[in-house]
Amino acid sequence: MKQKLYILGVATAILIFTGTIFKVNHWPGAGHMLSFGVGILVLVFLPAALKSHYRAEGNSQNRILYIITWVTCLVVFTGMLFKVMHWPYAGIAMTIALPFPYVVFLPVFLIVTSKNKSFNIYNTVFILLLLALNSVFCTLLALNVSRDRINESFNIAQNYYRLERVLVQLPVHDIQSPVNQKIDYVLKISDYYQERMLNLDLNSLEKWHSDPSSVFRGDNSNIPLIAISKEGSSYGIELEKGMKELIEAMEKTKGYESIAKSAPIILDIYNPDGSGPDYGVRYIAFKTMAMSLIHLEGLKSDLLMLRSQPVPVK
Repeated sequence: MKQKLYILGVATAILIFTGTIFKVNHWPGAGHMLSFGVGILVLVFLPAALKSHYRAEGNSQNRILYIITWVTCLVVFTGMLFKVMHWPYAGIAMTIALPFPYVVFLPVFLIVTSKNKSFNIYNTVFILLLLALNSVFCTLLALNVSRDRINESFNIAQNYYRLERVLVQLPVHDIQSPVNQKIDYVLKISDYYQERMLNLDLNSLEKWHSDPSSVFRGDNSNIPLIAISKEGSSYGIELEKGMKELIEAMEKTKGYESIAKSAPIILDIYNPDGSGPDYGVRYIAFKTMAMSLIHLEGLKSDLLMLRSQPVPVK
């Protein structure tokens, strides 16, 4: 039995290690290997190993410790897997997994072992160090995944800017139309909005466009963006006002009526609940400066595409 457990344990470790290497290098099959590896670990190997150890050395008094040990491993490894795979509710899973060993496993471990007079105190120290190592590993895992997401977002920002440079060279049909004038106004406010945010971190719009990843992400990255002022108002309020006036201009301008109905979706300012357009809140209330800058970049690309499209007169 022990020999089979050793073979299963080695095979599971190799599978998880290989899946990790594949995941780091973004090779196909990484997700399947990690999922199967962690699944075998927590659902097959750990229960079998704990059961074998309990039969060999356990007693009825510490049976609950074996059960809690398995449940803790299930929660922690599942949370890690969700985070690595970017599955839904990964944040909730990690929020539960991080304190679980301290809130559930550690009290049970201390209560059960305190009744055993021959228990070695060094085992307790080892468990505490293992829990601390688990917390550090989970934190580093979360930071690494977040960094990858941010880097991917910066690539999207650069793609938006490349598209803008092409669109701005296209001819504009009827530049004096109310719709195009409103588009130009919103573009200007978006530029001012981005520039002001970047100035707070001693950066510039030129630097953001040339290399978004070089933009400083320090304490100011979580500033309340709605508080960025513009002559007694705020760029967020001005942006919201400009977007609303743009939609109204489309509704009133001949040939733009059908586009006006789709504009909230085109400009990504619609409310999923169907309550009407969200003219500016999602650009104001982002938690990080980087995401606000990226979404404003996408908004400008959409506006430039609208401006370059000829509108048939009905």
